[in-house]
Amino acid sequence: MAKARTPRVPKPKAEKAETKVLQMPETAAAANGNGNSNHSAVDVESEIRRRAYELYESRGYVDGQAIEDWIQAEREVRARQSQKHSA
Repeated sequence: MAKARTPRVPKPKAEKAETKVLQMPETAAAANGNGNSNHSAVDVESEIRRRAYELYESRGYVDGQAIEDWIQAEREVRARQSQKHSA
């Protein structure tokens, strides 16, 4: 007697790997220091993103410290901004 065959279930298709991009936390975006327009917050975010990438680059592109890089970059950019505004 022949064995009963189990029905084949198609495997779910793998989704395309998404590129991970550092995102500015919502609370920091809302409190951009001086309450200026959203355009200013976008400029700050791009500066922070650029600096975080520079930190990642300086470590030799080693993964696993994105949050630390973002926080360090945010500190540096905000400190630079406060020096500009106080001068």
